[in-house]
Amino acid sequence: MQDQIQQVLQQKQQSTFPVAPGIMGMEIVFVNLYFVENPDGSWVLVDAGLYASADRIRKAAEEKFGKSNPPKAILLTHGHFDHVGALQTLADYWNVPVFTHPLELPYLTGLSSYPPPDSSVGGGGMAYMSFMYPKKPITFHGRLETLPPDGSVPFAPEWKWLETPGHSPGHVSFFRERDRVLLVGDAFVTRKPESAMAVLTQKKEVCGPPAYFTPDWDAARASVQKLAGLRPLVAASGHGLPMQGEQLERELSDLARLFDQLAVPSQGRYVGNPAITDERGVVELPPTVKNTVPKVLATAGLVALAGMAAYSLAKNRRNGRVSRQRKRWPAQPHFQHQPGTNATVGHLYHPSASYLDMPDATNNYP
Repeated sequence: MQDQIQQVLQQKQQSTFPVAPGIMGMEIVFVNLYFVENPDGSWVLVDAGLYASADRIRKAAEEKFGKSNPPKAILLTHGHFDHVGALQTLADYWNVPVFTHPLELPYLTGLSSYPPPDSSVGGGGMAYMSFMYPKKPITFHGRLETLPPDGSVPFAPEWKWLETPGHSPGHVSFFRERDRVLLVGDAFVTRKPESAMAVLTQKKEVCGPPAYFTPDWDAARASVQKLAGLRPLVAASGHGLPMQGEQLERELSDLARLFDQLAVPSQGRYVGNPAITDERGVVELPPTVKNTVPKVLATAGLVALAGMAAYSLAKNRRNGRVSRQRKRWPAQPHFQHQPGTNATVGHLYHPSASYLDMPDATNNYP
């Protein structure tokens, strides 16, 4: 068993994988991000992985696109800790804007924590140890923009973005209609998200969003049904390997039709009682529920994940890290319009004093 785990860990160091023409994925321990190339050779990064992964991401980008070809932007499906860990470092290094849904802004600007994770949903080591995951918001310093309301994607003219909330209030997915490729984020995933062992086995299966971090199951159901209606030919998610073909079509259809049976946990803080959020962040939370999960199961999950993380981070330290020295930002953004398109780029975010002073705007849970 140890030899098998070691073999999987070594394979994970070869962590990039093809998705579709012009799209390369990269796995950082247990979460994916994506490099999306345009026909003209420019590209964008979708999501930003875990903390301390910036150097690996940068090197993969330079191997694929060259050192003199940074991305035009970083696009976020949402702002959970495993999707924004290297965001500040990469945005500083490349001096690029970051685009997100307006309802994700509170969690990226220090205004509000996300609804706390719920380890009582059970299902495996990833869920059992979710009480230890980072919960506080990041405070991003840089050019943070909202995605255009018309569904166009800045600097990626072949793509559209879609609102797919539930897993987070402002979660979005990205769709390329010409070949029906879907970058789904965590609206649904292609590996059992609650299981630490699934991270090792990489068994492909369409699953609902990670239950321990999903605070609105009604919205999550509607999002899966919306995405199933697109009938994607390829789906690449935040967790798991890309899926395509008949298996994807069948399992995504089943998930949309039987969402309550296949995805919604039998118990949990948010089952039947969603967190209430708005543009300020969290407004109201349902009461906590007693977690009867044995701590030994949480420990088992932690040991499995820690093995992968330690192997990954050790290599990252040996290779050195990108300096976190922040670059000086130009006073005015230079990307107000995309030549050759009718897309209107989203508004640059400047938190106002009145917004920051709202007494109920911050929920920084212990």
